[in-house]
Amino acid sequence: MRYLRHRPAKDIAVAIVFLGVICLLVFSAVWAYREYISTPPYVDDEKYPVRGIDVSRHNGNIDFKKVAQSGIEFVFIKASEGVSHRDSLFVKNLEGAKQAGLKVGAYHFFRFDADGVEQALNFLRAVGLRHTDMGLVIDVEKTGNPKGIPDEEVKRKLTSMVEYMNLLGYRVMIYTNHEGYYDYIADTLPGIPLWICRFQENPINAEWTFWQYNHHGEVEGIQGDVDLNAFCGSRQDWERYLQGAVWPYTEKP
Repeated sequence: MRYLRHRPAKDIAVAIVFLGVICLLVFSAVWAYREYISTPPYVDDEKYPVRGIDVSRHNGNIDFKKVAQSGIEFVFIKASEGVSHRDSLFVKNLEGAKQAGLKVGAYHFFRFDADGVEQALNFLRAVGLRHTDMGLVIDVEKTGNPKGIPDEEVKRKLTSMVEYMNLLGYRVMIYTNHEGYYDYIADTLPGIPLWICRFQENPINAEWTFWQYNHHGEVEGIQGDVDLNAFCGSRQDWERYLQGAVWPYTEKP
């Protein structure tokens, strides 16, 4: 007759921890798939007729004439990051996009571990006196930033950057995703123009100006994936936006 042996409590605890880790990994994979890899949402051409892209040096050499011929009308271009980094292709991309007739904007990747005013100075020096049709954008997201920095510290640095740029008369917009908006923007900078990244047909329960809806777009003139964006409004709204009108519009042209 065989006798059953009782498993030590330590073995049971290890098994429970192992199962917990497996569940966490499965949950993370599902979340990442839904947030970043899943099929991009349907974007109505009639509702959002004006489309654009955003690029950095990671997109390599771009033929902006082909980009414009494909129907793209605007492009956000990375200029800087933190207090000292400059995108090596910013000037080339900006000039190429303008020559192709595209409307341009410049963006700065916001570092959670750097002073806000110093980041503003780096951004403004990178852009210099170059005109940007869509103003200047601060990219605020956890991806690419160090972990463990308190939200209040991030919000304080971000606010100082925005206020400094506003004081100098620059039109500032925030780029972020759903999580970043509610963690850093909603209560701290209410009403600031928003460029939201989310892969759902209703990107956010807030007013937004631009919507990044796909990280894996294909556009003539660019090798590899590129981010796709839409402007929130009609072509008449687009013309008014470029003229500096305040968003959202309450009167029809």
